[in-house]
Amino acid sequence: MPVRRTRLKPFKACTKCKYLVPHEVGKCPICGSESFTDEWSGMVIIIDVDKSEIAKMLNIKVPGRYAIKLGV
Repeated sequence: MPVRRTRLKPFKACTKCKYLVPHEVGKCPICGSESFTDEWSGMVIIIDVDKSEIAKMLNIKVPGRYAIKLGV
């Protein structure tokens, strides 16, 4: 049986706002939540929330790195 290697993702996602933070962060800097998950997929980086159609679709108000889907 082949050995399955799982690579730890470089970020964890806030379960409330989907903001991606390093694993050592204990509180989401966007919404203040302390609930995170490693089960996420897809990433979007928003630079200008006012001009971004994606930010509007995802209801993102603050620039940054966000997961697209939680609970893979």
